[in-house]
Amino acid sequence: MPKAMTIAGMVVAGLIGFTFAADLVLSVPFAGASMLMDIGALVAAGLLGYLSWNAMREIR
Repeated sequence: MPKAMTIAGMVVAGLIGFTFAADLVLSVPFAGASMLMDIGALVAAGLLGYLSWNAMREIR
């Protein structure tokens, strides 16, 4: 179960990262509402992805 949770965390991080990167570059989902919000969400998604990957490494 813990391994599935870490994989789910990485998937969520990827989806959030993709969504906000698309908004930053193409202004698609949120019509480019705030560049600062996009960058903050990308940093948070990267942090979530790293923490999930690091936790999965420790589970093995």
